[in-house]
Order: sequence, then C-alpha cells, then structure tokens
Amino acid sequence: MAKKIDKKIVDYSVSKAAQAADNTAEGTPGEGTNVVHMHERLKRPEMLLGSTYKISTPLSEHALYVTINDIILNPLTEHELRRPFEMFINSKNMDHFQWIVALTRIASAVFRKGGDVTFLVEELRSVFDPRGGYFKKGGKFMPSLVAEIGDVLESHLRMIGLLKDDGPDERQRKLLEEKRAEYEKTVNAMEKSAPDAFPDGAILCKKCNTKAMIQLDNCLTCLNCGESKCG
Repeated sequence: MAKKIDKKIVDYSVSKAAQAADNTAEGTPGEGTNVVHMHERLKRPEMLLGSTYKISTPLSEHALYVTINDIILNPLTEHELRRPFEMFINSKNMDHFQWIVALTRIASAVFRKGGDVTFLVEELRSVFDPRGGYFKKGGKFMPSLVAEIGDVLESHLRMIGLLKDDGPDERQRKLLEEKRAEYEKTVNAMEKSAPDAFPDGAILCKKCNTKAMIQLDNCLTCLNCGESKCG
C-alpha cells in the first residue's frame, strides 16, 4: 500500500527482511540460509580443483590440453555442489590461438553465470569443419576440433555429476526385453536338448552348445566335443 510522505527525507535504510529476499533472489546467501548458489559475482577462491584432458588430432602434430577448473559450493554440507568455474586450452600450435582464447573466455563466462551450463556440450559438438572431420583413437568420429572440445566438456560434466545418463527410452527398453526373452528361450532350449548322459553339474559348452562342460583334472572340459579351457 502506498504511503504519502509529507516531511523531508533526511535518512533511509533497508530492512533486513527485504535485503534477505533480494539476496536470495540474486543467488547469494541471505538471512536464514547458508546455501551459496553459482552467480557471476562469486569471487574466485585462491585454489580450485581442476582436471586436464589431452586432445591429440590428425589436424596437428601438437596436442591440445584442455583444463577445466571447478569450484566447490557449500563444502561439507548436504548442499555441496561441484560446478565448473573456468576453462583453459594450451598448445604449442599457435594456428588456432585467437579462437581458442575466445572460446575459453566465453565458456568461462557461461560457467560463472550459473544456471544450466550443460547446453554448451551440444552447442560445441554441433560444430562441423567444412574441410571434413576425423576419426579419433578408438574409431569415434569427430566432425571438428571444436566438437572434440565439446566431447571433453561432456566427459568432465559427467565426472562431476552435472550430466547423467538418461538410460534407454521406452522403445529401447522394449527391444532389450524382447532380445533378452529370445536369448533366454534359446538357452533353455539348448539346455533341454542336452543328453541325460552328462553329469547334472555340467555347464553349457559355448563351442557345441551342449550342457556337457565339467571340471576335469582342474580344467573345464566338454564331454561332448572335447573343448578344453586348458587347450
């Protein structure tokens, strides 16, 4: 409710309740709460926990080293949270120096802003090199060097718990259940078709699919086909 002031204002102050509400809305701890949230005015501590990832690509003879430093919010409490705070990329190759510095500064600014920063992963991974991508060690295709930096960021966010696997969707779960049922049906049929001449404790032989594998002279041996783990 509005109140008219007839006298001259000589001083003013902010009530504690209003200040606490403003601080809480801004993401800083207010009266009655000790929970600290990530926001751009949060000062950098003297020490941060960090992880460095090595990126070796066929695009350059020199590797890139991506360092992501994290800040621990509300340590040793039930509200403890590890959040990325800054990113650095170093390399002997100076060809990409300008855009690498720009990328790390923008990413670091987004980290310190707070909120959901996981969108950066898809933004980086969707960058394609017009000259074509490459296959990294292990056979995984990378459409660009920027995309591999996004892949590194995803690994880091999963490590600190900001990204979690959603698991298979309903269609994938149904397919897995069908495949599991089909497999169990096949195994049961093979076990039932095994001859009764073999001991009851025999297990299924992977070579002849007969339940005839027993421990013989301290070695698993199939009484049907002769397959032996000891050669």
